[in-house]
Amino acid sequence: MPFDLAALERIAIALLGGLAVGIERQWSGKADGPRARFAGLRTFTLLGLVAGLSGWLWTAGLTGPALVLLAGVGALVVVAYLAASRRDIEGTTEVAAFVVLAAGVLSGAGYTAVSSGIIAVTVFLLVEKRQLHRLVKKLDLVELRAGARFAVMAAVVLPLLPPGPYGPLGGIRPRFLWALVLFFSGLSFIGYMATRGGLGGRGYAIAGAVGGLVSSTSVTLTFARLSRRMSGAGRALAAGTLGACAVLLPRVLIASAVLAPALTLKLWPAFIAPVAVGIVFFLIGLGQPSHAAREEKERNPLQIKAALEMAALFQIVLWISAYAKQRFGGMGLVGSGALLGLVDMDALTISMAHQTAAGTPPGITSQAVIVGVIANTLVKFTIALGIGRGVFRSITTIGLLLMAVALGVFLFLSRGTT
Repeated sequence: MPFDLAALERIAIALLGGLAVGIERQWSGKADGPRARFAGLRTFTLLGLVAGLSGWLWTAGLTGPALVLLAGVGALVVVAYLAASRRDIEGTTEVAAFVVLAAGVLSGAGYTAVSSGIIAVTVFLLVEKRQLHRLVKKLDLVELRAGARFAVMAAVVLPLLPPGPYGPLGGIRPRFLWALVLFFSGLSFIGYMATRGGLGGRGYAIAGAVGGLVSSTSVTLTFARLSRRMSGAGRALAAGTLGACAVLLPRVLIASAVLAPALTLKLWPAFIAPVAVGIVFFLIGLGQPSHAAREEKERNPLQIKAALEMAALFQIVLWISAYAKQRFGGMGLVGSGALLGLVDMDALTISMAHQTAAGTPPGITSQAVIVGVIANTLVKFTIALGIGRGVFRSITTIGLLLMAVALGVFLFLSRGTT
């Protein structure tokens, strides 16, 4: 393989990776003083350069020189640690050196994006050392056990479950349902950790709004359940729910803009008022005091049992929706929009975008999407009213009702323009 401009670029990226780590080690004082380690800015830069050259030599078929170079600098790192460990057992600098070598080889071999990501994570971990240590000191047994359980649920159980479906009416999809369990549990866990991490009740509000990027209905269901046992966090939970509902609408617009821009042009005016309502309620709830932190102590942050119950409920709704679709399937785009909106806004958006791209007037498909959003909002209204408790139920139902009314008024006023 010839040494061309592309090879030079890959080696330069490897060198810059070593430089970035070297700057952090020099800045943190690990390269100077009585407890200095073996490498600072210059040494790390050279390590990146050697690793990049080794990666290029390997891809060029010169594996012998590449191995000699890597073995030489690797031995240097090991010897440096053995010498330093006589007075200090810390090995962060030496481990960082091996990371720079690995990332440099990847860059030299052409995997520049992976190499850059590795270096970025490494520098982050080095720079945020104090904050990370402080965070670990705040953890107790409850959080450690919850984190370990969630890791097993996500990394072990989920890949082993079959995708399905099994049975009639769309069947049961074990992997999809378990992914819902992970979402419900993860949402509770993120809110719990944010609350314990110093955000107070705002942790749930922020976690809910972010959860809206995935499923505002799931956020509503999760927070409605939490409101039954956490009355002091009702305002924060309501803010998170309405924030998630506000996030849903831009999400619909982005998806439709990618697939059918004409549909987006018809939709965005309808979403202005409900998004504004959701944002106002979110900001008001975010600024309200909450007693969530006191109520979180000694509580199971994953809420696995509740997550399983919610996933089972979601499966029942899917069955009902599938039956209704089979029984009343020929009722037109707007009717199908209302049906799809009950359970899956993403499916509705994609379906109507495809209809628009196929030639259906965007005025009709936009009506179907708006009707679906209204149906989805009313489902969340029913969840908040039936499952929620206290101030959460009051605030959330008022906010959702205002959002639904705003959409309905726009739909009524725009009837003659389609």
